[in-house]
Amino acid sequence: MGILNVTPDSFYDGGRYTSDAEILRQVEKMLTEGADIIDVGGYSSRPGAAEVSVEDETARVLNAIQTILKHFPLTVISIDTFRSKVAEAAVGAGAVIINDISAGDLDPEMFKMAARLKVPYILMHMRGNPQTMTGLTHYENLVSDILEYFHKKIAELSGLGVKDIIIDPGFGFAKTREQNFVLLNRLEDFRIFNKPVMAGLSRKSMVWKTLDIKPEEALNGTSALHAIALMKGVDILRVHDIKACVEVVALTNALKRSTT
Repeated sequence: MGILNVTPDSFYDGGRYTSDAEILRQVEKMLTEGADIIDVGGYSSRPGAAEVSVEDETARVLNAIQTILKHFPLTVISIDTFRSKVAEAAVGAGAVIINDISAGDLDPEMFKMAARLKVPYILMHMRGNPQTMTGLTHYENLVSDILEYFHKKIAELSGLGVKDIIIDPGFGFAKTREQNFVLLNRLEDFRIFNKPVMAGLSRKSMVWKTLDIKPEEALNGTSALHAIALMKGVDILRVHDIKACVEVVALTNALKRSTT
């Protein structure tokens, strides 16, 4: 899954893709390098991100989706939003997956909207919102608490008729750096739900803070964590750098084949 943030303030690529020409160049690059999904987001979820109105978020993502599909009509697009109205507009414009960082907690209408739209729904674990999540990192038992969270959310979605559910443990969202590594080490535990698992590790602070480098220098470290995640059973990687990720996938697949 290739990340396309049409925002001015995302932690790594904010402000890079604001014109149609910039959007198309980046999407063409990602598709050529092997992206299966393009994830379009109009609201930065970095810690402390500024609030964005529903109208502004909708305008940003609709322009991007319409521009992409006009030039690359076969593109599989996911909409990265926690707002049901934005999700509805995006799916109406051609997005086919909802990627909700809040798992319905920030918009009580989101689960019902996902059921009505009948598209796959990515369910991510987070506490609070991008403005408050860094202060919500206390858990009785990190992995057990998140597994219980997913158990309840999956039951609720299933009760509404949502069948295609993908789970994302939410690296960096209401977790300390140390907790992120605990999650990475226990990723196989999330297979218990028999649902696809997605991981967003790309250039996150658990990489660059651990290595004492900048996000711009974190590709090598990101690739290392991607390989670990794949060996632990992750199905989808949400990434900034498609070519490097495709190479990691090819190598880990070769390793898996050699042990069967």
